[in-house]
Amino acid sequence: MEDPVIRIPPYHYIHVLDLNSNVTRVEVGPHTYIRQDHERVVFSPKRMVMVPPRHYCVVLNPVARGPTGAVLLDGAGQAQLRHADLDVRLTQEPFPLFPGEELQQGITPLQVVLADTALRLRALLDFKDEDGNKFVAGDEWLFEGPGTYIPRKEVEVVEILQATIIRHNQAIRLRARKECLDRQGMRRVTGEEWLVKRVGAYLPGVYEEVVDIVDAYVLTDKKALHLRATRTFEDAQGHVRRTGEEWLVTQEQSEAYIPDVFEEVVAEVMVTTLGPRQYCVVLNPVGPNGQPQLGQQRVVKDGTEVTRRAGDRWLARGPLEYVPPAEVTVLERRQAVALADNEGIYVRDIRTGKVRVVTGQTYMLTESEELWEKELPAGVEALLAEARGDTAGQDSGIHSSGPNFGVQERDRTRAVTYQVPHNAAVQVYDYRERRARVVLGPELVVLGPGEQLTVLSLSGGCPKRPHVRRSLCLHLGPDFCADIVAIETADHARLQLQLAYNWHFEVPEDPKALGRLFSVPDFVGDACKALASRVRGAVAAVTFDDFHKNSNRLICSAVFGFDESGRLREHLCFVPNGLVVTSVDIQSVEPVDQRTRDALQRSVQLAIEIATNSQEAAARHEAERLAQEARGRLERQRLLDQAEAERARRELLELEALRSAIFVLPLLGMYHSPLPTWGSYQGLLFAQGSIRPSVPMCPSGVYVGGTRSAGTHRPTGVSLPVGRWGLVGGGDEGPVGLVCDSTLCSAAVESAGAARAEAQARAEAARIEAEAAILQAKLKAEAVAIETVRYELGYGGVK
Repeated sequence: MEDPVIRIPPYHYIHVLDLNSNVTRVEVGPHTYIRQDHERVVFSPKRMVMVPPRHYCVVLNPVARGPTGAVLLDGAGQAQLRHADLDVRLTQEPFPLFPGEELQQGITPLQVVLADTALRLRALLDFKDEDGNKFVAGDEWLFEGPGTYIPRKEVEVVEILQATIIRHNQAIRLRARKECLDRQGMRRVTGEEWLVKRVGAYLPGVYEEVVDIVDAYVLTDKKALHLRATRTFEDAQGHVRRTGEEWLVTQEQSEAYIPDVFEEVVAEVMVTTLGPRQYCVVLNPVGPNGQPQLGQQRVVKDGTEVTRRAGDRWLARGPLEYVPPAEVTVLERRQAVALADNEGIYVRDIRTGKVRVVTGQTYMLTESEELWEKELPAGVEALLAEARGDTAGQDSGIHSSGPNFGVQERDRTRAVTYQVPHNAAVQVYDYRERRARVVLGPELVVLGPGEQLTVLSLSGGCPKRPHVRRSLCLHLGPDFCADIVAIETADHARLQLQLAYNWHFEVPEDPKALGRLFSVPDFVGDACKALASRVRGAVAAVTFDDFHKNSNRLICSAVFGFDESGRLREHLCFVPNGLVVTSVDIQSVEPVDQRTRDALQRSVQLAIEIATNSQEAAARHEAERLAQEARGRLERQRLLDQAEAERARRELLELEALRSAIFVLPLLGMYHSPLPTWGSYQGLLFAQGSIRPSVPMCPSGVYVGGTRSAGTHRPTGVSLPVGRWGLVGGGDEGPVGLVCDSTLCSAAVESAGAARAEAQARAEAARIEAEAAILQAKLKAEAVAIETVRYELGYGGVK
């Protein structure tokens, strides 16, 4: 339960509500308040509002006071309030807030306005201030410092204005927000602008606003200011300037100039300094009255002036100094054109209209001449541009190209030149003279004013298509071109041939006859059509098998034909343009339809089988022949070896018989025994008579010596100068003894054995040689069969 005794300290207050009358009153301390039963304390003691010096507060819904300052009460004893009203309370004794009052703005210091500062105030209600000035709602005025602003409930602060500092060579540009008087006392209308140039701080008026700060233009003896009037006004010097008028302000008039609000700065004009060899032409010069003389000119120069008649044209050639007067117009500045021997320019006389080409000199155009541009077709321009980069021929000896739009633009006043390649020709046609000339390369062609290069439009591709390649020059060959021809045989087999022709041109010795080289515009297409027609006509008369077997001879005879003696010609000549075709190459033959292709495949396979069987039979026959020859050689060698062995064996037997019959007699007086008959000694030969016998030779090459004297049987001696054996004779019966060395017979036996072994070795070698020949023949037959199979499978091989 609340304490009924409430002690209120000094400068405090409470609100007490009477529950019987429902009226709230204020109790102010220091006081001890005893609450009654029908009363209720709204809040505990609260401190009074204390406003210190130079402060203020704003109270909403303040109480109404009488003339004496006492609070007015209504009939129920409730304090009367000024609802929705404000009360600005300055420094005073502490006061309580009555029931219904609110402190809208707390204790706030008063606003101090400094020097060069002002408050722009606006009246919210009609009122009269302490000085008796009446203000209506919406009025604005300035509270300029220094000072302390005392707020009022009828006035609001719009903004704080600061003074603008104006320095030397500066000004501020002001605009009037509504009709007013400026600080100089001049009346300004709404939107009017003016300048304030006074140095110092300038505080704009209540209806003035600062637009910009304008800096002055510093003028020197080499710089002036070009101005233009935006409206008619009177400037600072008292001159009336009309709208659009322009003038200059120099240093003589002002060293630092600030443009007025109605003046527009066009540019800063620098002084034009002329040297002793210079001049200038001034358009619209200023007259004596200071106004520009529109449409006139004035020449400024340190020298004399030269006058010419109207309409005259002349050329002032250097070196000299020329200053054109104001009445003279310089049409063109010309320089001499240095031309080499292979360079030129087109010059036209403007009086006669004639055009000529000038080459190989340094030329200066006269006053009646001008450069003339030579027009060329777009295709020729593209071909010339390509020729400047690469003049080498392309396929079929034809230098050609399509349009090239990325090439550098040609100087059309320069003479058109074209380098004719080696072994090539170019035709130039003069449309004025209506004649053509042909130039053979290597040569440089310079086109005259009326001359044009002949463009060759040639066929290209396989098969040939017209107008595929374009060229300026005609290569004379030798070269080749290829074409695809569709043919049909007598048995309606359709084939496709790819042919290549070697060609060249026959260049006539007479220069007047060179024009026939260009008599056929598309020599490639015409030649290929003519040759294809001949080939088709020749092939149409033969069957497919005949053409397949004799294609080369048939096509060559169709192209070149035969002479009077029936021999094949070596070349074909086209008389109109001198084109000569020297050879034809069949690069490929392909059937067009599938049935012909299958028949050709079967024919090829059958031919391969026949060739394979024939080669196998030939190889087999050759192997058998070689084997037979080897066996014959072996048998013959065997017989020869047997005969040789028999001879050796016979000799061996003779030697063995001889050895068995030999006996050794003592020399000179040893045992004598008759010898067998002379015929049994086939290996010994004796001479008859008393002379010394010739030296007989046995098969082993042993010499035998002996003597025989007629009428006596006794040997005269034994002479063995070389040999190993000999005879000793006795009486008339012949030799009575034989002297022999045993080593002789052993050598003979060994020699016979070696001969038999050699014969056997030769027989074995002959047999081995025969067997090798038979094996070689078999390997050759197998190699032929393998190549045949490879050809059938498409991996190459011999057809």
